[in-house]
Amino acid sequence: MYGYHLNVMTFLMQLIQQKLVSQLAKKSRVALSLCLCFVCIGVLSACGFALKGHHDYAFKHLYIVQAGTANSAIAARLQRLIRVGGKTVVVDDPELADAFFAIELVRNKKVLSINLEGLVEEYELDLTVNYSLSDASGTIFIAPSVLSLNRSMTYSDQYALAKATEAELLYTDMENDAADQLVRRLAALKSLDPEALALPSIRPRTPLPPSPL
Repeated sequence: MYGYHLNVMTFLMQLIQQKLVSQLAKKSRVALSLCLCFVCIGVLSACGFALKGHHDYAFKHLYIVQAGTANSAIAARLQRLIRVGGKTVVVDDPELADAFFAIELVRNKKVLSINLEGLVEEYELDLTVNYSLSDASGTIFIAPSVLSLNRSMTYSDQYALAKATEAELLYTDMENDAADQLVRRLAALKSLDPEALALPSIRPRTPLPPSPL
């Protein structure tokens, strides 16, 4: 009987020991994984890696000028993307801004196809964004440029109301896409120094020697 109890106790101790070793091994693996993650982040940071969406803008205070038919929704998205993507802030007071970003949106719709009865079957929705970047003195950092986007949409008079809602959703999608592209364009500007933006001078070619004949 004594030997039986001794075997049971030995078995229980071995089971407890295995569980403890298993738990320690799991904790060790977690700790090792965390250490490897921190090491990888440090290496990537040393190589100049940055998280997606993070930008170091050349300006610190930006004022968005909505010209013409600019939609406030795209300005709000620009403000949100710029705020979460770096240390730059979008200000409401132009006196506090060191850069002015002018945007103008133009929506257009044209027929892509018609059926045999002459009714529209498909539309093309176009969005044109005119933009430029300057400072209070008028110095141009980004020359007036145009960004064009388009989407196609089937159409039926039977579902005119639903199609109008679909068109608005497609325009919103294009505006979000345009905001993302504009943010990348702003991030590509590395300096507000006019000398750094100036094109290098081109030396005139040396004239050819006269012909001996």
